Amino acid sequence: MNHSVKFEPELLRRYDKAGPRYTSYPTAVQFHQGFGESEYRAWAARSNSGTPPPALSLYVHVPFCDTVCYYCACNKVVTKDHARAAPYLQRLHREIALQGALFDRARPVDQLHWGGGTPTFISAAEMQALMATLREHFSLRSDDTGEYSIEVDPRTADGETIRLLRELGFNRISLGVQDFDPVVQKAVNRVQSEEETVAVLEAARRHGFRSTNIDLIYGLPHQTRDSFERTLDRVIAAGPERLSVFNYAHLPELFKPQRRINVADLPSAGNKLDILQLTIDKLEAAGYVYIGMDHFARPDDELAIAQRNGTLYRNFQGYSTHADCDLVALGITAIGKLGASYSQNVRTLEEYYSLVDADHIPVMRGLGLSEDDRLRREIITRLICHFELDMESISGRFNVRFADYFARELRELVPMQEDGLLTVDPHSIRVLPAGKLLIRNICMVFDRYLREQSAQRFSKVI
Repeated sequence: MNHSVKFEPELLRRYDKAGPRYTSYPTAVQFHQGFGESEYRAWAARSNSGTPPPALSLYVHVPFCDTVCYYCACNKVVTKDHARAAPYLQRLHREIALQGALFDRARPVDQLHWGGGTPTFISAAEMQALMATLREHFSLRSDDTGEYSIEVDPRTADGETIRLLRELGFNRISLGVQDFDPVVQKAVNRVQSEEETVAVLEAARRHGFRSTNIDLIYGLPHQTRDSFERTLDRVIAAGPERLSVFNYAHLPELFKPQRRINVADLPSAGNKLDILQLTIDKLEAAGYVYIGMDHFARPDDELAIAQRNGTLYRNFQGYSTHADCDLVALGITAIGKLGASYSQNVRTLEEYYSLVDADHIPVMRGLGLSEDDRLRREIITRLICHFELDMESISGRFNVRFADYFARELRELVPMQEDGLLTVDPHSIRVLPAGKLLIRNICMVFDRYLREQSAQRFSKVI
């Protein structure tokens, strides 16, 4: 496929409105409390009935951080007391046992991800015990063919930590950086040297990690085009296989830590566009390809390969290479996907402890998808992952006449076609280079819930 991106400032300004990031469709806004433990158990039982049943993906949420990053919108517990992890891990081990009993042990775990929070907040012994429990109750691969990844804060890891993680079976690692500029770091309360970051990256390579990712954020206080260029130069020199470059969404009414950020220090919309254009230009010149949304990768990285062969997928961790896995979510707030359903665990430690202590799966809400949901999910997934849609294939798979079923949506795409974002013919929709940065806008046309409910809160697309 053509990975090129065309930067059109006027179009970006005109289309820059709030909308979902489509880590799922329907989005989490549509999850409801009528979907609970009994519904989850029924979907789990149904998921075992395939011939063969799909492989599994496990997401494990470790919510603890010892400092708060002011930009953060994650569900976390900020504490200097590392002993607070013990009672949580005790319940997490129990939830793993409860969840593991629901799934056929013949189903291999092709993907595993520990996120947070800061997974490396817990001790080496606690990490070993957690992985042992996962292996006891799920069929983790022992031949290093699974995609097993972990998020690491370089301030809480060293060479020995990385050696241990590799020994436990992790073969992919993601490092939070956001920005190397000391003024920006101070403003967001994440002071982290380039040296400690590079040391962890080099340790990962030395111990045989197959893929490394660095997270950056543009739009943070005091960022300028020149300051972010210096960060990009340092990151490119470090040479990770993947980069995630996120747009900072300032929503202090939703996320309390963001209230500590001075709005006057944030770059203007025009400056953010300049930073974004610089980022795309420099990463493409350095050999990275644009995967979509916030993600870039080397051409030989698994994300780029999956996009080329049509197997790229998107879920709550971002882009994924295994569309065919059922996702089992473990820990507070974690979101899973079993077949045509989504589920989310309870948010607070107190609720989680109470439910798991009573041997309940701690699901608080979810959603079983209708046939229309499944149809629209497939369209949005194809567009956001591959920038093209075979309408005839969709019609055959879902037994609809695409042009009739989506007559309104096709009319709404006409102005986008006139603006050069995409092309539409009787057989396909193809996103053009000028439309790739606005893929969320294109997907929003097919979002029935967004059309019906206008009072939802989302970040802006740029």
